[in-house]
Amino acid sequence: MQIRDAASAGFLAVALLGIGRIEVARGGDPPVSLQVELPRDYQVVQRRTRAEGSVPMRGRAPAGTERLEAQFGGEWLPVDFKPGDGTYDASVKVASGGWYACRIRALSGDRVLATAEVQHVGVGEIFVVAGQSNSANHGEEQQRTRTGRVAAFDGVRWQLANDPQPGASGNGGSFIPPFGDAISDRFKVPVGIVACGIGATSVREWLPSGSRFPNPPTIVDRVRQLDSGEWESKGDAFAMLVARMKSVGSRGFRAVLWHQGESDANQKDPTRTLRGDLYRRYLEQVICESRRETGWDAPWFVAQVSYHVPGDEASPEIRAAQKSLWDAGIALEGPDSDSLKGELRDGGGQGVHFSGRGLREHAARWADKVSPWLEAQLDR
Repeated sequence: MQIRDAASAGFLAVALLGIGRIEVARGGDPPVSLQVELPRDYQVVQRRTRAEGSVPMRGRAPAGTERLEAQFGGEWLPVDFKPGDGTYDASVKVASGGWYACRIRALSGDRVLATAEVQHVGVGEIFVVAGQSNSANHGEEQQRTRTGRVAAFDGVRWQLANDPQPGASGNGGSFIPPFGDAISDRFKVPVGIVACGIGATSVREWLPSGSRFPNPPTIVDRVRQLDSGEWESKGDAFAMLVARMKSVGSRGFRAVLWHQGESDANQKDPTRTLRGDLYRRYLEQVICESRRETGWDAPWFVAQVSYHVPGDEASPEIRAAQKSLWDAGIALEGPDSDSLKGELRDGGGQGVHFSGRGLREHAARWADKVSPWLEAQLDR
């Protein structure tokens, strides 16, 4: 947020009192303030059509405000507010694109009472990224956004999407910056990412609270054993995922990108391995329950994922389960990341995570799956 020069004379002082609030003092008059809660700096709003989206505006205008207006690089647009207390909670239709400098001003007649600016606001595409370590920050080389038009949201704060991604586990690299760059290059809009991945998680750990299953995952922090001998999910990962989906608003993202399966396939302790039919059932439950919780049928892309190390490169059961979700129309086809091997993996090709080159190739394969589908959505 920056203070802008006001179009009226006689200011003695201008003070910024924390993010989103500006006070302007005039000779002898009490200060007036313009508070801005939304939009936030580097916020991306999911566009509704190819041409436009609605940017949320929320805050409080100073006493005496007769008109409140916002500008996104063009004409000044009216913003609805309550004259009684000055609060506003509205939206403004803005053309797809960005970054825009969002300028806001409060006026009394032709006199500007206060102004504020949010420097980076975009109208484009938002994706939720979830799963285990290769959806999070566990790659060998941290990535940065080349375009500068990819932002990340952790549920509270927006920022440029340079690794590590906020809201996901790990401190290494991810496929997210180059994926966002590829989408931004093709569609000429900013891209927002809500990263939710948690390293080493089984699909069993992502189930809603109380969901039961016969055998535990390798890591049991997010599950518990019942007196009957069955196991159940504590639901923490699912609750986090749903909360993060809701944090960008109703229908506030384009799709979920799911990359997970390694921790269910071919475990060293075979009693922790998950059968393919159960993987299919549990992931379908996660998808359907998340849609019910958010109130809309959000599209999910599901990758084919089961690779561990050279010599343990695929689980036919898990791969078939993932594909069965595409075939049934429950999910869309994601990339086959099991095919990324050799120098595309970390540790000189011996690891389960991706090298820097592997992260960029992984991103390209995600973009290859998402882009044609997205183009079709925009043509509807």
